Parts: sequence; C-alpha cells; structure tokens
Amino acid sequence: MPASGSPHGAKPPTIADVARVAGVSRTTVSHALNGLGKVDPRTRERIKQTALELGYRPNLRAQRLRTGQAKAIALVSSMPFAVAGGPSRLGFYMEVAAAAAESALVHGYALVLVPPVRSGSALYSLDIDGAIVVEPDVDDAAATQLRERGLPYVALGRPVAADDDAPYVDLWGERVTSVLLTHLREQGARHPALVVGSGSRHSSVDARAAYERLAAEHGWAPVVEAWPETGGEDEAYERCKALLAAHPETDAVCALVDAFAVGAVRAIRDSGRSIPDDVMVATRYDGLRARTCQPPLTAVDLHLDRAASDAVELLLAGLRGAATAPCAAPPPAPTLVPRASSLRDPR
Repeated sequence: MPASGSPHGAKPPTIADVARVAGVSRTTVSHALNGLGKVDPRTRERIKQTALELGYRPNLRAQRLRTGQAKAIALVSSMPFAVAGGPSRLGFYMEVAAAAAESALVHGYALVLVPPVRSGSALYSLDIDGAIVVEPDVDDAAATQLRERGLPYVALGRPVAADDDAPYVDLWGERVTSVLLTHLREQGARHPALVVGSGSRHSSVDARAAYERLAAEHGWAPVVEAWPETGGEDEAYERCKALLAAHPETDAVCALVDAFAVGAVRAIRDSGRSIPDDVMVATRYDGLRARTCQPPLTAVDLHLDRAASDAVELLLAGLRGAATAPCAAPPPAPTLVPRASSLRDPR
C-alpha cells in the first residue's frame, strides 16, 4: 500500500534526509528552515534548495510540540464592526487582515482574525504566539488581555495609553487630518467641522491636534464632535442633522470614520443642502464606503497593505528574539484621493 502523502509509495523525505544530502546536522536544517539560530546565509539557502528538491515538508505538529510555538498570530481590535467592517464587512479591518495574512503566511504563520474584543472575550483561550492590535484605545481590552497572558503584540497605529510601550507602525494620524483639511480649505471651506470617534485612539487624538492647529492658523471657529463608534451610519445621520442645525454655517464635514461620513452625506442632503457646493465631505479611509457613496467621498490612501505587512514583520522579529525598534519605519506618506464630495474647483 502506498505510503500516505506519497503518490509512488516512497517514504516522504525527513529532516534527516535533508541533513544528509546537504551535508549538515539536523539541528542546522531545523534552524535554517525555521529562521532560527546563526546559520550562514549561503548555507541556509543551500539547505532550503535541498529541501525543495527533495520535496521535504515539515511535520507541523511535531514542530509545534518541539518548539512550543503555535505558529499563529492574531489580528485583534476593540473597534466595533459598525465602523471597522464596512459594507459586507469589507472595510478597514478586513483590508488590514488580508495584507497581514499574506505576509504572515510567507513566514509560515497563520493569521487568526478575531472579532471586536470586549472584556471577557475568548481571546484568553486562543492558542497564538502574539498579536497585532489595530489602533488600540486607552484601556484597550485587546491589549489588556494580551498583556495579562504575557503575549507580545505590535500596535497598528500609535498606542495612546501612557503605559503602553508596545512597538508600533505609525499611521500618520495628524498628517492625514492636515492633508484633508488643507484640501477642504483649498476648495473654499471656511467653517469646517471635524468629526472623530468618541474613544481616544491615535487617529482621534491626532486629528484634534491637527484641527486645532489649523483652526488657530486660519481663524476657524472650532467645531469638533466625537460620535460613538457603535452607532455606525444611522447614528451619524442623526448626529449630523443636529450638527447642521446647531452650526448652519458649516461648509465642510471632515469625518474621520468612513461610516460617519456616509451618514453625514445623507443628513446634508436631507437638510436641503447640496454636496459639495453647500457642504463638502471628506473622510480618512479610502475604502469601499468612500468609493461607493454617492457622491464618492474624498479620502486618503493610508497604504494599509504596506502598514499591515510591516506590523507582521515587526511582530515576528520580536518572536525570533531580534531587537526591535519601538516604531517601525512608517509606510509611505498618506496620499489624498480627491473625489466629487469635495471638488468645487475642477482643477
């Protein structure tokens, strides 16, 4: 009877076979294939080529028992899907997940996608080696649970808690808001309102700082509102109606959360105003909501694929015991994607 996993009945090659053909020890083969130890780069490549030619496949279960590693990392966040998921749950969080999963798999790690983390979450029972926490808040439930388990994590977006010294990948919080507000002003806005999430994530904290600086510079009367993330588009609609009633001079809404921006578009239209002639709208994340909204929303390309990949690399470097910088080199600077929601001047 043919051996399992071998179409011709031959015994599958083992790590000992790779070691024999490559002329090295089994330990060296193990280190070379798993990115461990100090193996000469030329030897590492020769071993990898030998394993490929022999058709060697590691026994992942045995490897896990030997190393104690789960060979899995998690992507977690306390952001509710009402703002992170997007239409059909294809939004900010899922774009990060796709890029992170691809990067992790290159290194032989699986990515576990965790739904929004609250206190009492099953995150305590997941068998993982570490995690990426997307835009942690102050007293973030996901970060707290990982620290309690003694698991390393990398933040995607600058941590805001004073005691959170986790390595992170910067998402250009203040610069993103500056790009959007500068664009709105160039298109004629003189009374822009800023809308952020009600938490204290870096995107909200940094956006306030950028807005206040530009308001002082250009003489705007500051109008800043923080709306609860759990409300999504429908609550944003109601809150934007109230905003326009309280501040009828508002001629632009810079809503950092894309779900808020879509709700704002509905409220502006229902108030009898036109977009962009009466009120312009812009948002932070250039995702499906921004592209399919009518009119399409001006947004920012955050280069999330690069940011997510960098976060995975930073986490895995730490798991391998390498010294890591507190902050990875940031992804490319945010790029404005102007669309009909703000373009008063065709130029």
